[in-house]
Amino acid sequence: MSGWATALAGLPVGAILDYASVLIFALTGALVASRQQLDLVGFIFIAALTAVGGGTLRDLLLGRDPVFWVGRPDLIVLIAGAAIAVFFTAHLLESRYRALLWLDACALAVAVPAGVAVTMTLGHGPVIVLIMGVVTGSFGGLARDVVCNEVPLTLKQGELYLSCAFAGAAVALLMTAAGFAGLPALIACGAVTFALRAGSLRWGWKLPVYKPRPPRTRG
Repeated sequence: MSGWATALAGLPVGAILDYASVLIFALTGALVASRQQLDLVGFIFIAALTAVGGGTLRDLLLGRDPVFWVGRPDLIVLIAGAAIAVFFTAHLLESRYRALLWLDACALAVAVPAGVAVTMTLGHGPVIVLIMGVVTGSFGGLARDVVCNEVPLTLKQGELYLSCAFAGAAVALLMTAAGFAGLPALIACGAVTFALRAGSLRWGWKLPVYKPRPPRTRG
């Protein structure tokens, strides 16, 4: 994966992806807080948990020091600003849940490439890249939904979510193997992730789910 360090040299791609994913995930966290009718402090807490949850777990597992938002505390200011903005404007949305779903899809499509970029730049192999892409994209939203007692979007029956993150990370690996490391692979990763998630939301694309069957009886 050393080609990634060269391909991204001089480009603030990782930082841009971090800022974008943090902002969008913070908005989704604040929208969930509005559905739970929390106070302003609750808004900021849930927004922060959502925004940095996946990246924090990724950095801890990879041994990055410092964790990305500790090294860039202005991200916390961005999160707080997003939460405050939603606190005063959420009532203007016709359907907060619909807005939440589409914002979450956008955040997923940014966070997965962010996780992939960090992991590849650190020189990890394909299996770890796949795992960290999924972790970065999904863990913050999972924590948000569990804390707010909502059905986690990541685990809704048959709905494409974790599979979108996995597919996006896999595309980045395939692009890298084909000689398109760096920005082209990240763009393809984000595009595939968003396209699959959008298809699930717009057209109801789903994976087959387990159907219980009665045990066979011996005659």
